[in-house]
Amino acid sequence: MSGEFTIRRAHADDRDALYAVCLATGRDGGDASDDFEDPELLGHRYVGPYLALEPELSFTLADDGGPCGYVLGTADSERFYRRFLDLWIPPLRARLAVPTGDASGWSADERLWAELRAPTVLLPKDRENYPAHAHIDLLRRAQGCGLGRRMMTTLLEALAAQGAVGVHLGLSPRNERARGFYHALGFREIEPEREDRETLLMGRSLQGIGSAGH
Repeated sequence: MSGEFTIRRAHADDRDALYAVCLATGRDGGDASDDFEDPELLGHRYVGPYLALEPELSFTLADDGGPCGYVLGTADSERFYRRFLDLWIPPLRARLAVPTGDASGWSADERLWAELRAPTVLLPKDRENYPAHAHIDLLRRAQGCGLGRRMMTTLLEALAAQGAVGVHLGLSPRNERARGFYHALGFREIEPEREDRETLLMGRSLQGIGSAGH
């Protein structure tokens, strides 16, 4: 592999590769391949909606081996989630079996089926100052060389160009590496609209993003 990476807008034919990246990073940044029988479920939840609904804010990282990362986002989270529920979820809901029995015994697939049939989203309490949101994942071969920062900067500039005043993102409280990465990018913990022990929200202003001084 040449080690040459490019960042570009995602193409429709990136879909399978980006779904694979999502699965390979789906366990708090680690490989979730052994967790799911259906390898596309995580991608349906966390990648596909952005490729379909926000193509202008969907970016792929690629090298000679193909796509190896993505950064995805929206400038208006509330609008995105309305479209997510109205346009993206119904066709999936029709294809997914309804989990039965005690939820404590559900498999990872069944838990995600339930989530896709009745999805929940976590927004900041201060929505006006953090209307946009972002989501990034990189395969191991693309980590540790500044590409994550470059990708996030690409998206933050695109969000600012669309008029977003601030951005938020969610991560597992157990993912200390990711928390440190976002802190280095100027993100700080922010209050969610409701308590969720499984998700930490972080946010930052987009003021000055894309200016000469950034």
